[in-house]
Amino acid sequence: MKRKSHFHIETKHVFFMLIVVCLILIIVSSVSSSVNNVLRTGINTVLMPMQKGLNKIGSYVSGQVDNLTELDQIRQENERLSEEVAQLREDNTRYQLQQAELEQYQELLDMKEQYPDYETTGAHIISKNSGNWYQTFKIDKGSADGIQVDMNVIADGGLVGIVTSVETNTATVSTIIDDGRSVSAMALISQAPCIVTGDLLLYEEGRLLLQYIDKDDNLENNYKIVTSNTSSEYLPGILIGYAADLEVDSNNLTKSGYLIPVVDFSQLDSVLVITTLKETGEALE
Repeated sequence: MKRKSHFHIETKHVFFMLIVVCLILIIVSSVSSSVNNVLRTGINTVLMPMQKGLNKIGSYVSGQVDNLTELDQIRQENERLSEEVAQLREDNTRYQLQQAELEQYQELLDMKEQYPDYETTGAHIISKNSGNWYQTFKIDKGSADGIQVDMNVIADGGLVGIVTSVETNTATVSTIIDDGRSVSAMALISQAPCIVTGDLLLYEEGRLLLQYIDKDDNLENNYKIVTSNTSSEYLPGILIGYAADLEVDSNNLTKSGYLIPVVDFSQLDSVLVITTLKETGEALE
């Protein structure tokens, strides 16, 4: 026959156990929350400055990248603008050269119109003597272009000189300011004869000698002096310059003074060669 179990838990014991369990849960929950807060605070204390530092570093790096990108764009833009400026300067220089060349051609055309009776051809000066003045110089035209010795050369509306030697593609010109070179001349209005004589030292003052004028001839200061009909080398009627400081010579028979050339012999660049020779008076083909 089996014995009956006498195990029995009273209600108050169960109630007490439940209270204990609740207290334990409350304590654990409280302790866990504190631990979580402590951990959270600790983590925030450590990680937040690091995060802020990383954010600053990231912002700095991003700013530097942006700056580098902007600098590279600026550099590229500067290079482009520099190329444009260089091209503009080149174009401007080319334009100025073309403008200067056009002005020279215009001056040559104007001169050509001053002497319509003479056939002419334009030429550029390619070299000169070593002095300050264009005493002698070479032009870029020669026998291949029909240039011959003794052809007259003009510029600035007046007489420059004469061709003294000719090569195939170049020619040498001696100018009226050369020492001792004489030009038979006359006053344009009165046709009073005179002689213009070159003198390099005197030309430093911008003047040449004007001599052998009859005391009673009508030739006064500021008169235009041109090449005469009696010249053996120069065609008649080419302007040379203007009379200045005329005085009666000590022989009381002649007067002399100075001539102010119309041509500036310090800045010649282009000239006109008259292709008509004095001997024949005919234009060369």
